[in-house]
Amino acid sequence: MKKPQIPVALEGYPFIAFAALTTLVAAVLGYDIAALAGLVLTGFILFFFRDPERVSPEEPDVLVAPADGKVILIEKIFDDKFVQEHVYKISIFMNVFNVHVNRSPAPGRVERVQYFPGCFYAANSERGALENEYCAIIMTTPSRMKMAFVQVAGLLARRIVCWVGKGDQLERGQRFGLIRFGSRLDLYLPLQVQLEIAVGQKVKAGETVLGYLS
Repeated sequence: MKKPQIPVALEGYPFIAFAALTTLVAAVLGYDIAALAGLVLTGFILFFFRDPERVSPEEPDVLVAPADGKVILIEKIFDDKFVQEHVYKISIFMNVFNVHVNRSPAPGRVERVQYFPGCFYAANSERGALENEYCAIIMTTPSRMKMAFVQVAGLLARRIVCWVGKGDQLERGQRFGLIRFGSRLDLYLPLQVQLEIAVGQKVKAGETVLGYLS
């Protein structure tokens, strides 16, 4: 039986508590405008760190979106950073209103986690894609296909959170991390994948089908 999941990510608790405490103090001291602003801020932070349950498709070869947001890029490239082969690169941009908990697109074993402490340019810019802070998870599927999913920090994002490490086994749709306050997620998929998405499409982590591992 699946354990009940509190619908707010644990990493959000300190931010929510601080905002709520500040709001309470302002209200007690009679600063009505500050209290109202604090209440709005507390509500936004609570909304940002929401972590709803998702139901992933059960087909054995299906790939699901690793993040909520909008597909801003699909291209064929040679990836020399993570998997060292020709791949499809898919970029999903998350704005501050999207759920920011990330989920594994497929089942597999984590081969390595690669972190780079870079800059904080706009996540949907070319410079941000090249120079921003990132955390990459390189994974091998049960059919021995290699893929990478990369959390990329954005203009407002200052903290990438990754919950997995080398050797971990992931299930399709399993939570593996989050990014605070706006960002993007890049996928590097083998060319054998049959893609079922298009640029401009909105996707939901753990539920939207990206394609199939043929």
